[in-house]
Amino acid sequence: MLELIIASKNDGKIREIVDILELSDLRVYTYKDFPDWPDVEETGTTFYDNALLKVEALVEKYGKPAVSDDSGLEVDALGGDPGVDSAIYAGEHGNAAKNNEKLLRALDGVPEEERTARFRCVAILMTPDGWRTSTEGTVEGRIGFEPHGALGFGYDPLFFPTGETRTVAEMGLDEKNKISHRGQAFMKMREKMEEVREHLKDS
Repeated sequence: MLELIIASKNDGKIREIVDILELSDLRVYTYKDFPDWPDVEETGTTFYDNALLKVEALVEKYGKPAVSDDSGLEVDALGGDPGVDSAIYAGEHGNAAKNNEKLLRALDGVPEEERTARFRCVAILMTPDGWRTSTEGTVEGRIGFEPHGALGFGYDPLFFPTGETRTVAEMGLDEKNKISHRGQAFMKMREKMEEVREHLKDS
């Protein structure tokens, strides 16, 4: 049985990851299994840096393999912002409504053809001996003029993937996971699970 801690307190993100990594021999742990879950300050300047900070903290504290990701929204008209600050864009961590409001204000007057953006995700899996592997996923699209949809989380109600007339928040979980940045990164990670098992067996 392969044990794996998911380094997130975002229930929506955890559901997505578990749905993608669903393997018969996988035992998943989350923050709900550990009352002393550490709060890790995300001080990195890249998605990789922040994902590494989180996964290192959990592996060191609990001595089990862990997987972490850091992801965000890059808006071309804003020079790539909010980027690594996506979760705290409006100043309060994880307040999606305020983040979306600030984003719409920042893009006020920007025409549709210039509202191009992408979601980017970097995932890292680390074992207790420090071995690690990483994957990345991106999805291109544009930012709408108002929120649409009640599914998903974060900036999903504003993001239209390229070729779509619906926002990500109007898509079911299975459909979202097939195209999303996190879906891409964790599908690649799922493909690496045999590599993880082999390393743990040999270590």
